Amino acid sequence: MNVLFLCTGNSGRSILAEATFNHLAPAGWKAMSAGSHPTGEVHPRSFALLAREGIATAGLHSKSWDKLPITPDIVVTVCSGAAGETCPAYLGPALRTHWDVKDPAQVTGADAEIDSAFEKAYRNLRARIEAFLALPLNSIQDNRVRLKAELDRIGKQVS
Repeated sequence: MNVLFLCTGNSGRSILAEATFNHLAPAGWKAMSAGSHPTGEVHPRSFALLAREGIATAGLHSKSWDKLPITPDIVVTVCSGAAGETCPAYLGPALRTHWDVKDPAQVTGADAEIDSAFEKAYRNLRARIEAFLALPLNSIQDNRVRLKAELDRIGKQVS
C-alpha cells in the first residue's frame, strides 16, 4: 500500500509525515509526499528535527503531486484549514482523508518558538501515524469504508 502525504508546499509537514511513516511502517507499506505548489526545497528545520529523531532523510525533496512515481492508494492531506490554507484536492482514485496540522513554516519569532512549532507538528503527525499503523492493517486494507472511517477518526485526534 502506498500512502501520499499531501500539502501545499511539501517542505515541512508532508515531508515529516513521509519520513516518519517510512521509519515506522511495516513491510509492504510505503509513504511519499508532495505538494500542490511545492517550494522546491525541504525546510532546514524539518531535516534537523528528523535527524534528532534518528529518522533517515536521504532522498527527501520537495516535489509536485503531478510528478508522482506511482499512484497512491491512500492520500492524507495535512493542510491547516484554521490557518486559511487551501488544501489541494487529489484527483486520483485513492482513498482520501484529512489530518489538520498547523504549518510550522509559517511561524515567526524566536528560534525557540519556531523549533517548538516544528516539534508540535512532528509529534502530532507521529501520534496519528502510530495510530494508523496500530490498526489491523491486514484485515482492513481491502475494506475501504472501514479504513476511511478509521483514518478520519485518527485525523480528528488532537495531540
